[in-house]
Amino acid sequence: MADLPVDTIVFEILTRVPAKDVGRSKSVCKQWYALLSTQDFIRIHCSCSLVSSNQRVILIDDLACSVHPIIFRSNAYGPSSIVTFPFHHQNNDVSILSHLNGLLCVYLNHSYELLLWNPTTTAFKRLSTPDSHGFYINNLDVVGLYVDADDDYKVLHIKRRRGVLGFCVYSREVDSWRNIPFITRQEYLSPHFNWSAGTFCGGTLYFTVCECWLGVQGDKLSTRSFYRNGSRCFSECKK
Repeated sequence: MADLPVDTIVFEILTRVPAKDVGRSKSVCKQWYALLSTQDFIRIHCSCSLVSSNQRVILIDDLACSVHPIIFRSNAYGPSSIVTFPFHHQNNDVSILSHLNGLLCVYLNHSYELLLWNPTTTAFKRLSTPDSHGFYINNLDVVGLYVDADDDYKVLHIKRRRGVLGFCVYSREVDSWRNIPFITRQEYLSPHFNWSAGTFCGGTLYFTVCECWLGVQGDKLSTRSFYRNGSRCFSECKK
């Protein structure tokens, strides 16, 4: 092992070990800490984690949450490991809104606060600010996690408030929120429209909006799709 180049150890071996072991390896020396913190390493490690043997599911109950390996051959869960919430919470308080590469965006029902949380490292970040950013209202708001061209993890928060549809983005790199433009139809403010959680795929964050109403001939459903790509404004997909 001592004869192996550091890059080989980091990018060919440590990219294949569990995230907890990667965290412990950061304390070996400053060089390892720097290499294990690069976006290149994070990207490769996440890619290696996509194999079926590394897949996990996280379940939240009243007071705690548990992580289970997925046994695909039997469509079952393996033995669980308990994860303790590192932040203050109440019963039935924590809801997962979005996830990306092991990072979760959750909100606390009692305080309406949004948080970023890594269950593996237990690190978390409160996203609420004194100017009312980072507060989530269930059935009115929706969020999505994505990574931009500079490998900055971001949270897109869509809010419906007093007849206004607002769009703002939190940057993990600069630790701040900013509003982004979106020209939309007034009809999307209606409670008849239900926004899905964001899905990040191929470098683009997608949302689906479903319109549902009751009529003489029964329920009807129509869908619209929206996307956020790079530095472009949030836009409606063309049909």
